[in-house]
Amino acid sequence: MIRSIATLRSLVPAGVLFALLVAPIALVTHVNAGNRVVIEAPAPAKNGMGLVLLVSLQRV
Repeated sequence: MIRSIATLRSLVPAGVLFALLVAPIALVTHVNAGNRVVIEAPAPAKNGMGLVLLVSLQRV
């Protein structure tokens, strides 16, 4: 009897930890981000500084 109570005491925290770790993974399948497969970021504005940096950072 004492052995089963000790086993139950160690099983409860392990079960709670398992539930806390598995719950977010299980909920990911229910998240809906829309019907598009690819999420694209908006294109950044081009300032034209790339060529200036490339030329100024070249080793001679």
